[in-house]
Amino acid sequence: MRCLAFVEDAYERSNGIEIFGGSSAKESADKYEAWRNMTNPEKGAFVFYECSGLVQGELKDWGHVGLCIGENQVIHAWDKIRVDNYLEIENLSPAPSWTKPKYIGWAPLDRILEGFRVKDWLYDKNQR
Repeated sequence: MRCLAFVEDAYERSNGIEIFGGSSAKESADKYEAWRNMTNPEKGAFVFYECSGLVQGELKDWGHVGLCIGENQVIHAWDKIRVDNYLEIENLSPAPSWTKPKYIGWAPLDRILEGFRVKDWLYDKNQR
C-alpha cells in the first residue's frame, strides 16, 4: 500500500497539488481504467498490477503501482524503492501471504490529474 503513496507523492509534493485516485492501487487502477492500456507504458504513467495479500487481517487484491520513468522502466516501492522493467515486476518475490504482481495496464498522466486541486503541502503538514 506504500506503493500508491509513493507514486502519488511523486506528483503531488513536487507540484503543490493533490490528486484523487482510490484508497488502494487496485481501486486506482479501476478508477483510471488502466486495463484499457495494455501496451508499453508511456513516460509519466502510473503502471498497475494485480497483487493480493493480507493487510490488518483483510485478504484482498490491494494491487501494486509504479511510475514509468521512460524506456519501459518503472520506479516503485516494493521491498525497497527500485527500478525495474514493467514486465519484470511480475517476477519479483512477494512478501509472505502476498501473491506475485500481475501486469494489468497503465493510466496516462492526463487521466491521473483529472480533478486535481492545488495544495500547500508544507502548510498542511504544519497544521497537524
